[in-house]
Amino acid sequence: MAPTTTTADEQAAVAYRFTRFRTALLIDDLTFARGAPGPGDRVPAFDLPVLDGGRFRDTDLGLRPVLLVFGSRTCPVTESAGPVLRRLHARFGKQVRFVLVNTREAHPGELFGQPSTFADKALHAEELRDHHGVPFEVAVDDLDGRLHRAMSPKPNSAYLINNDGIIRFRAHWANDERGLHTALADITAGRVPARRSSRAMVGPLMRAVGHLPGVVTFAGRQVERDVWRAALPLAVLSRLSRPLTRLRPDQRGPAAAAMLITATIILVGSAVWGAR
Repeated sequence: MAPTTTTADEQAAVAYRFTRFRTALLIDDLTFARGAPGPGDRVPAFDLPVLDGGRFRDTDLGLRPVLLVFGSRTCPVTESAGPVLRRLHARFGKQVRFVLVNTREAHPGELFGQPSTFADKALHAEELRDHHGVPFEVAVDDLDGRLHRAMSPKPNSAYLINNDGIIRFRAHWANDERGLHTALADITAGRVPARRSSRAMVGPLMRAVGHLPGVVTFAGRQVERDVWRAALPLAVLSRLSRPLTRLRPDQRGPAAAAMLITATIILVGSAVWGAR
């Protein structure tokens, strides 16, 4: 019997369903792949089930614009984006179809890991919806993340798609409320968004840091161990953010960063002064 071989797509599908977060994943999360669909491109073909019935298809985009958002229950940025998306939906939901697509888990742990069947993934989507009180449609990508991978998978990216299926705006992180609000205001006024993509990077990540301890509590200590190995600066900021309970989670990351910078300046200044 001839040995079986796996195709590049099959290998990518297996890698997509990772069980331990690693540095390479963090690096991939920070940039879109060359050639990834972006503003001016047509969204790839898809046909996904929606919780509570119905389908979300690329062939059904002719009625009104769509805000397509990717996210998972164990993604700190998705945690930060939940309130943002609810506010945007309250403002634009009658003119724009909002759809949150449940993806692989961004930080699988021993208590809430990567789903191994589509039924499990649907249950994860229900947990995501219920946890955030999502007032709009939640769709479920297939187990191998076919649509997510076609878009260059990011934990919490967002795409504003016009009625003709053309992407008009892309946000790296869906908690960029200002960028998404401006793009939604443009498209609902019949204008192509003046800015084609969100330029926010550090701010959204800092706002997400304060949510990481909550993800650890929910998904398991493996999440924290993996972040310490894969993303030491984020792990340090997360640890510093824990005592800042008087602040909202979105404020804890920036406050922890300010504390760390201040402490570093004091230490360096003391060392320089002592060397005189």
